[in-house]
Amino acid sequence: MSDRLFIFGYGFSAAAFAARMIARGIPVAATCRSAEKAERLRAAGIEPHLFDGTAAPSADRGAADRGAADREAAERGAALDAALAAATMLLSSVPPDGEGDPVLRGAEPAIRAGAPYRWIGYLSTTGVYGDRDGGWVDETSALEPTGPRGARRVEAERAWAALSECGPVMRFRLAGIYGPGRSALDTVRQGRARRIVKPGQVFSRIHVEDIAAALEASTDRPDPGAAYNLCDDEAAPPQEVIAHACDLLGVAPPPEIPFEAAELSDMARSFYRDNKRVRNDRIKRELGVRLAYPTYREGLAAQLAAEGA
Repeated sequence: MSDRLFIFGYGFSAAAFAARMIARGIPVAATCRSAEKAERLRAAGIEPHLFDGTAAPSADRGAADRGAADREAAERGAALDAALAAATMLLSSVPPDGEGDPVLRGAEPAIRAGAPYRWIGYLSTTGVYGDRDGGWVDETSALEPTGPRGARRVEAERAWAALSECGPVMRFRLAGIYGPGRSALDTVRQGRARRIVKPGQVFSRIHVEDIAAALEASTDRPDPGAAYNLCDDEAAPPQEVIAHACDLLGVAPPPEIPFEAAELSDMARSFYRDNKRVRNDRIKRELGVRLAYPTYREGLAAQLAAEGA
């Protein structure tokens, strides 16, 4: 049976992964939430499916009992069921919300009906490890999230792991994602860059293309139940990354702002609650991944060079 990939949530990381699969001749289908994005997916050679995390009305209901909206939703649900039945690989990049995992809430029966899959991937975050006061974590470290978002991720990981009878489930814990259009270079150019200093604070990062490379490598080496940290080789203070981007662009860096004096949203402030360094040895050892961008320096330099090409 030829491979086919189905993606729940066609975001930044999923798009980079899909591009690699398409380059290998593997058909890709993906969900999105609007007709406009569905058209963009079609233009990229991807079969789109509208999905908002709710189950479609049952196709068993008679036409007379359904309005036009219900009939349309039932047709979308039937198309989703067919796509999942045809898929051999499944990826979810959709984050949990306050009620749990939206994909499993709206599509778990269809996922189970479409099984078995030879590879199932779930994109999580390194936030599941919580705060380590600058210390190191790896995939064997205890999951000790410090806030509700991290706790929801832990629960979502467990919910996806419970689908093990549908195929080998791998969890990918992503550090801060950057890449073309979403990097410190773009933040500086847009005038939004700030150098907020919290002594001892570091963050791990990962270039979007290295995420895609690790996912691709995993599809060739499925390991049921495995978890992988996706991060680069150097956790770094955020103000240093901004300063380096300014240096590359030839502009003066913004002044340093003490963390206590910074005006931050609750969401932004929550990121500073966790301080840890994340190990990536497993993706190198078990998946044979060689990072194209082992630190933010290579990633930003490559982006700048590509923009000037």
